[in-house]
Amino acid sequence: MSVIVSDRRTLVVGLGKTGLSCVRYLSGLGRDIAVADSREMPPGLDALKTEWPDVPVYLGAFDAELFAGFNELIVSPGIPISDPAIAAAKERGASIRGDIDLFTEAADAPIVAITGSNGKTTVTTLLGEMAKASGRKVEVGGNIGTPALDLLERGADLYVLELSSFQLETTAELNAEAATVLNVSDDHMDRYPNKMAYFQAKQRIFRGCRTAVVNLDDALSTPMARDTLRFLCFGFHRVNPDTFSTRDDDEGTWITFGFDNLLLASELKLMGRHNISNVMAALALGHAVGLPMAVMLDVARAFTGLPHRCEFVRRFKDVDYINDSKGTNVGATVAAIDSLVPVKGKVVLIAGGDGKGADFAPLQAPAVVHCRSIIVFGRDAAKIADAVGAGVPVRYAKDLAQAVTMAAGDAKAGDRVLLSPACASFDMFRDYGDRGDQFRELVEALR
Repeated sequence: MSVIVSDRRTLVVGLGKTGLSCVRYLSGLGRDIAVADSREMPPGLDALKTEWPDVPVYLGAFDAELFAGFNELIVSPGIPISDPAIAAAKERGASIRGDIDLFTEAADAPIVAITGSNGKTTVTTLLGEMAKASGRKVEVGGNIGTPALDLLERGADLYVLELSSFQLETTAELNAEAATVLNVSDDHMDRYPNKMAYFQAKQRIFRGCRTAVVNLDDALSTPMARDTLRFLCFGFHRVNPDTFSTRDDDEGTWITFGFDNLLLASELKLMGRHNISNVMAALALGHAVGLPMAVMLDVARAFTGLPHRCEFVRRFKDVDYINDSKGTNVGATVAAIDSLVPVKGKVVLIAGGDGKGADFAPLQAPAVVHCRSIIVFGRDAAKIADAVGAGVPVRYAKDLAQAVTMAAGDAKAGDRVLLSPACASFDMFRDYGDRGDQFRELVEALR
């Protein structure tokens, strides 16, 4: 097939919410665009045909010759830029970009950017609430909620964006007012050749950044290029100037800034040690863009968290049931286990699903110390069992319903049953929300 196109034509690769936002934005600029999607019936196709009937659409397997006819490809996050058709277009001189690159080019207000393997949605949402309570005209989106380009229509004096490594791959220079890599643990190893490639994608968030917010408890949070950056830090028991930290005394654990106590961790409604870290990160990012401390602390005290993220479901027969379905990678599950060990009991862990090529070995140490038993199910159940070894009882369930029943049978008074799968959900569920909703219903039905 031979395709003749002008130099100004742009191919939007991948439809869905992000692809539609790119079409909407580029059409508004009067750009000549086309769309390609490897699926025959991608989400958003009906809307595209209704609203932009003149935009050419190419469905089915990507055609390298077609792609090579465009000088700019706007690639949706779900599509690897290593795809042969995209790589061939790049070799022939095409610019490979993403929606965040377009957004950065157009944004006329400061950007706060948040990435990390775990906690980024909580931190992004909490910071957005802090900004709103401070009277800022803030817009929140990116990898959650509203696609970034759609935020531009609303006008703002501050943008707070959650960004995935996939979005950052196609972002040349973000120029954020403040940015953070909250943490890095194995995730998306089915997309990246190794952890270093994943880490390098995350690091792109610091390009052009003015203030880097660094997690002192994770060395991979530190920017590789740091000469022109201002630093704010957070971490447990790291009391220092320009650092949000913790300190223990007779009253409990304090969250601190510099040498000043800010609030007691016991005042937070969020559960788990990892959520203390998330609060410190949000405070640091808010401080970097001038949000008033008193307002931020009030919002932190009132914030109840997000569904499926260490969400308390029910206490039944003196056992707490916790829904952490968003624990879709090993690091998230390790953090949940460590954070949610009850004072006088143990954790019964429910885990399993599609591990995305991750190494489950880091589960072994916390499981042996803190878990009464582990119930595994789904595609990678055996891999989790092998990684944990013989240090803790592991049993197989055919599905989530059986897993909940088995966990309830294993748990003793004072324990916590924790759904934190360390895996994606797509082998058995629509998404992690569907998995969490089903867990909640199964727990509520226990008698």
